Amino acid sequence: MPFGLKNAGATYQRAMVTLFHDMMHKEIEVYVDDMIAKSRRGEDHVKVLLRQYTLHHQILLVTENDPIRYLLEKPALVGKLAKWQILISEFDVQSLGQKSVKGRAIADTLAENFERSRASDEDSDAKEQILLVSSDKWTMYFDGAVNLVGSGIGAVLISSDGQHYPVAAKLTFPCTNNIAEYEACILGLQATVDMKIRKLQVYGDSSLIILQTEGKWRTQDSKLIMYHEFLGELTEEFQEISFEYLPKSQNQFADALATLSSMLQVVGGLDIEPLRIEILRRQAYCMTVEEEPDGQPWYHDILKYLQNGEFPEGSEAADIKHLIKLASKFFTSGDVLYKRSFDSTLLRCVDAKEADRLMKEIHEGECGPHMNEHFLVRKIMRLGYYWLTMESDCIQYVRRCHQC
Repeated sequence: MPFGLKNAGATYQRAMVTLFHDMMHKEIEVYVDDMIAKSRRGEDHVKVLLRQYTLHHQILLVTENDPIRYLLEKPALVGKLAKWQILISEFDVQSLGQKSVKGRAIADTLAENFERSRASDEDSDAKEQILLVSSDKWTMYFDGAVNLVGSGIGAVLISSDGQHYPVAAKLTFPCTNNIAEYEACILGLQATVDMKIRKLQVYGDSSLIILQTEGKWRTQDSKLIMYHEFLGELTEEFQEISFEYLPKSQNQFADALATLSSMLQVVGGLDIEPLRIEILRRQAYCMTVEEEPDGQPWYHDILKYLQNGEFPEGSEAADIKHLIKLASKFFTSGDVLYKRSFDSTLLRCVDAKEADRLMKEIHEGECGPHMNEHFLVRKIMRLGYYWLTMESDCIQYVRRCHQC
């Protein structure tokens, strides 16, 4: 206090009046050394206390409901939306988008695996790689392929920490589909035995082999009896092993290895190490429009008319009338052109290059949900961007997306 404690009461009273002037003698009574929150009914007392708390603290609203976020962020609203916005403006409410848990988890997993693989590479010799096998259960997928080009088999071994170890072979002898499936299963089991794996879960898309191995079907084909017996001997090498059927659509990795092995024209064998599969999220060549055909953005004539009152050369009366009517919905701020939306919000006009970048980032960016064309248009407008052909461009863009 500037004058000691003699003005403490008056200073305190002025502070309380400034903070609670609209609630004093209604919901709050302020005394020299105390403050009381009151209500006419007991059940309303919690609401009074909660309102006082929310009035003096910032509220972070995390929601996926777009209308609520739209209500909080839009600068100009009409009708009931404007009334609701005025009521909410009494409180310090800030809307936040829900964070993507999936993208963060993937990033953490990739970073952890990268550090683990780099540490293991530094400790191991490049000429002699030692595979550390734990006592956890491994997983194996197998498949065989027989086509006009040839026959091939493939199997994928997956460790408990998600590391993939593919094995494949090309069959140069005549065989049927069932023989190829048996060969693929045996190839994978032999690889697991060599790696000292003792617990294994086997998946295959051949119901014949799975059911015969489990003993539910009997082997009557003379060509498969020896395969069935040899497969049974291999299963005795494991402490724990189980077989399960799965559809071919869920066995794509092993199917791809078998098909690749069947199509390769090799005689002495082919050693490809390591096999690295990358994920390409964009095309090798660009199909987007980097520049406008005439070197000017689509809104060039509108901008020149609003800035200088100029019309394009050779414009007829109908063209001038149409340009004037079209320009009435736009607004300029320096060299930036804005479009007035139906709720009086200004949307910044963008050229073809920036429009393509916006569609790519919003539709298939880091957390892009690959929305349909209608939601893509709404999302772009909610972010404050506009171009004249955005609806047709979004439709064509979604149709070109390979993941949609």
